Amino acid sequence: MTRVLTRILRLVLAAAALAVVAAGGLDLWLRTSLPQTAGEVVAPGLGGSAEIARDASGLVHIRAANMADAYFALGFAHAQDRLWQMEATRRLGRGRLSEIAGARFIGQDRMMRTLGIGRLADASFARLSPEVRSGLEAYARGVNAFLASRSGALPPEFALLFHRPEPWQPADSLIWGRLMALSLSGNWRRQLARARLTERLDDGQIRRLYPAYPEDAPVTVDEARRAATGPQGGGLAPVPDTAARIVLDALASAIPEAPAADTASNSWVVAGTRTASGKPLLANDPHLGLRAPNVWYLARIDTPDFSVAGATAPGVPFHVLGHNGTIAWSMTTTGADSQDLVIERLPADDVNSYIAPDGPKPFLTREESLKVRFGEPVRFPVRETRNGPVVSDLYRADEGLAAAGTVVTLRSPVLAEDDTTAEALYRINRARDWAGFAAALAKFHAPVQNIFYADTAGRIGFSVAGRIPVRNGRDGSLPADGTRADDDWSGFIPPDALPRSVDPARGYLANANNRVVGPGYPFAIARDWEEPWRALRLEELVAARPHDEARARAIQLDTLSAAARRLLPEMLRLTERQADIAPLLDRLARWDFRFGRDRPEPLIYTAWTTRLMTRLYADELGPHYRDFSRVRPLLILRTLADDPSWCNDVATVVERETCPQSLARALADARADLTRAQGSDIAAWRWSAAHRATLGNQALDWLPLIGRLSRITVATDGDDFTLNRGTSRGGARNGEFPHAHGATLRAIYDLARPDGSLFAMPGGQSGNPLSPHYRDLTLPWRDGAYVTLPAAPSGRMDRLRLLPAAVERPGGSGPGQS
Repeated sequence: MTRVLTRILRLVLAAAALAVVAAGGLDLWLRTSLPQTAGEVVAPGLGGSAEIARDASGLVHIRAANMADAYFALGFAHAQDRLWQMEATRRLGRGRLSEIAGARFIGQDRMMRTLGIGRLADASFARLSPEVRSGLEAYARGVNAFLASRSGALPPEFALLFHRPEPWQPADSLIWGRLMALSLSGNWRRQLARARLTERLDDGQIRRLYPAYPEDAPVTVDEARRAATGPQGGGLAPVPDTAARIVLDALASAIPEAPAADTASNSWVVAGTRTASGKPLLANDPHLGLRAPNVWYLARIDTPDFSVAGATAPGVPFHVLGHNGTIAWSMTTTGADSQDLVIERLPADDVNSYIAPDGPKPFLTREESLKVRFGEPVRFPVRETRNGPVVSDLYRADEGLAAAGTVVTLRSPVLAEDDTTAEALYRINRARDWAGFAAALAKFHAPVQNIFYADTAGRIGFSVAGRIPVRNGRDGSLPADGTRADDDWSGFIPPDALPRSVDPARGYLANANNRVVGPGYPFAIARDWEEPWRALRLEELVAARPHDEARARAIQLDTLSAAARRLLPEMLRLTERQADIAPLLDRLARWDFRFGRDRPEPLIYTAWTTRLMTRLYADELGPHYRDFSRVRPLLILRTLADDPSWCNDVATVVERETCPQSLARALADARADLTRAQGSDIAAWRWSAAHRATLGNQALDWLPLIGRLSRITVATDGDDFTLNRGTSRGGARNGEFPHAHGATLRAIYDLARPDGSLFAMPGGQSGNPLSPHYRDLTLPWRDGAYVTLPAAPSGRMDRLRLLPAAVERPGGSGPGQS
């Protein structure tokens, strides 16, 4: 027996040793996927030599003799560091994820094929100017040169999927913009949520759930100087009937989780009269979903006659945010009502047609086919009307849906073939003054953005840019009726009539997704604006003077919640004081409303307001509460002050609950949640234990060991309503409020020295978890440190020289490892 056990033990140890060796060999092989960052590489398709230099943080500095070679080098660098991100983005847009990742992505692919994102990118490429197409083509050559010259392993995602990327096509670079526009244009989802509420609530209740933007809250542009030149927005859209609601419910169940709208950002610009340097200062922090790798990639390009530095998007050659040495620009999302769900009626005797205002019209139909890895191909028809693709066809499992005689289409500028937003970015990169900048904005179509401007001559400005529909008497709150001519769009607001301000007398412009212009403006931009809390705090801080980089940093990292400052005193005043919650009330009464990660008060307040939202509104909204459950301080305030009927639980008949009772019970619920999560010692509770930013790698996160290694997690400050944005996802019951949405970039441009502009972002430059630059920018981003992209960087630089294929290199001509 002893001999047998000994042999078994030896076999186990041998197997373990082989596993260790295999794991080590796998690690060594995967590490060959890290890019070559020094030496020389022969790059087919390059016109002349170009240099890709990387600093200690992996930030890229490109030098080339002309812009074609510069874009080539940027494509090469993007592919070195973010190849999987680029591949996943184009496959998402083209509806081709399931062919490499299997059946779980069929729903996502069907949606993208239905919307036609890839087809639209191909169509828009042909409409761009020759110089823009040339830039896209040069960039594609750079990506493909990397694919041709590299050796060793591909990044881990490719290895795990046994997948090799196809050559990059110039039109692939237009897909990112379409996807971003779709994500940042979210009013069709709000229309859907509001329409579904008509099943349970009357029109008055729905109106009260979506309170109007406060009259005394900040607006970005003073519109008093504008004369009325067009129609104001009209009334509410009609409430959908029962048949339409059946289809809308089906659509809600069929829409994939992504791309979901999640819009927020801060930006401000102050004139030189208010700065320490005497020149304008511009700051920006765009807020998006946090993930690894980050959406942005920091790069600088220098040629003999052109420079640009700032944030690029992997897959795209043109800088999205940044400066060119003369001007700087930034963006926040407007929140314009730029999309409509349209309810289309079908004739009773003709399933191949729909009813337009002038009578029945045939659907335009095409066939789509998805390849599915480890599965059979999926073939399906896509129908379109004059308004857009039939998105309700994403749901095809219920006979009652077919019998409804109704379909839903999506009408959106995002789905227009003639989109020229890439042209606008190309021209923004090259603008030298406000006139050139404004001319470029006229070509900016989607998504609708607030774009800030500053230049070295001292001028500051702001303009809304993008296609905002002019509706004929409807406000875009509910789906449109495709049979009615007055539910059509009559065009778009002309670019020169969009809200705009240049060199305002007060010396600054600021926006935190709040209302951009007051009610005197002649066109309807949106019904639903972001609640004004971040804007209130931003105006409060920006109105002070003087401004410099240190003050801009402090504003970007500010954690005081104007929402808590306004709402919490009312909650404390009204709450029934009970023994079990008294310690929490006392602690909150002494709180300074700052969401620092080292304190218990932010955790208590967040758990309380989250529980309060459920107590106030979940009973009336029923299954639709999930669409509505984000904490809404403005709504809570108005409920407590003017509309206490929401405090009563309609599911109980024994008593009629009051608001003081609901507040006390919600706080007791919150205490129970937090006790389960962090123990009974209130003083030991910490926001940091519940509020952590987790940047997950979507391709690797699900794997047991590799997923944990590829995940970046850090405790953070802030909440949904602080300038240092820390939006949570999740609920109170488990005491966890994960930070899922926030500043994916921070940028500060002092136009006295644009070369010293400051940047910060979570994650790192690389998308490869094995790289030292996968996560190295995360803690500096959290703690308020910044990096720069100067023309002459100091310190150690890794320099990779790209050579055209015809150039003979000293000492040999074989390509280097990449």
